[in-house]
Amino acid sequence: MKRSLEGAENRGPEGAAKRSPEGAVKRGLLRRLPPAWRRPLAVTGGLVAVFWLVIVVAAPLLAPHDPLAQNLPRLTAPGAGHWFGTDELGRDVLSRVLYGARVSIPLALLLVAMSLLVGGVLGACAGFFGRWVDETVMRIADLVFAFPTVILAMVVAAALGASLQNAVLAVLVVSWPSYARVTRGLVMGLRNREFVLSGRLLGFSAWRSLRVDILPNVLGPLLVLATLDIGTATLLLSGLSFLGLGAKPPTAEWGAMVADGTQQFDKWWIGVFPGLAILTVVLAFNFLGDTLRDALDPGTARTIGAEKERVA
Repeated sequence: MKRSLEGAENRGPEGAAKRSPEGAVKRGLLRRLPPAWRRPLAVTGGLVAVFWLVIVVAAPLLAPHDPLAQNLPRLTAPGAGHWFGTDELGRDVLSRVLYGARVSIPLALLLVAMSLLVGGVLGACAGFFGRWVDETVMRIADLVFAFPTVILAMVVAAALGASLQNAVLAVLVVSWPSYARVTRGLVMGLRNREFVLSGRLLGFSAWRSLRVDILPNVLGPLLVLATLDIGTATLLLSGLSFLGLGAKPPTAEWGAMVADGTQQFDKWWIGVFPGLAILTVVLAFNFLGDTLRDALDPGTARTIGAEKERVA
């Protein structure tokens, strides 16, 4: 009975697709991917992230109007002429959302890279050298952790002045301690391992041991944390702009656009579309971060592979 059913499946259209060269190529490509990257959430996150990165590069080509031009009918509802409608100043909302991606996403990536660099270096020094270096770095990190993240970012941004650059610095102040603490813990677990001690006995300097022996072993968890933090950075930067502490008018920035939408509650499209843009970016990078964590964790990767084989 089982063989007859398998024969019936192979004789059907699905079986023909499986026997075709195109089907064989697709199956070969899928087998080359790690099991963690074959899951629906991983594929969805990757596609959405690539979509927004393409928007960042090609926004001038895709935007139907100048995002700063005020020559359109005001408060026009979404329709064939303006897919996302227009705002209270007669600006095309779709164009502003597309150009807003060129502000929010690159700044979030820059912020995460700076936080990773600053926190990673300080945490590595604290974990490897210990003593007063460890005490100094960790007490400063504890001081930052003592304040709510958003409140501290607001205070720093308000003290520096309302601008996108100052908003990035404010979020950097509250973001680096997470990387410092994670890096410190990883380095402390590795500094007394045999391969590190062997290098030190061979005459390696402390900086060479950190760069050659320790960095490759801590890079994976830090990349996972950085990927997850891209969504958090986007939210924080948008939140500061929403409160008037980030982008200044008439800059097309998602948080500032949502703030404009709160002034026109009955014109829902002004705030909904930039809000959806923020939502999709945050979800995409959260999905990618979870997938990257599963791919870099051998135990999780084996579990996912076993589940896939059992289902198959």
